[in-house]
Amino acid sequence: MEVDMSLEEVMEGIRRLEKLEKNLNKKKIKKSHPQLMKNALYYFSDWEQAKNRSTS
Repeated sequence: MEVDMSLEEVMEGIRRLEKLEKNLNKKKIKKSHPQLMKNALYYFSDWEQAKNRSTS
């Protein structure tokens, strides 16, 4: 898998989305922001971990 975002860019993207939308449902984000999802799953084992690590 080719990565085109750094870990910090992924975390910042998740934080930005959280401010705009309260629902960070995996299915919704995968459809609306596929690049962010792909890169998040490269750095984290799953979407929940990516959200939790980015927003804590």
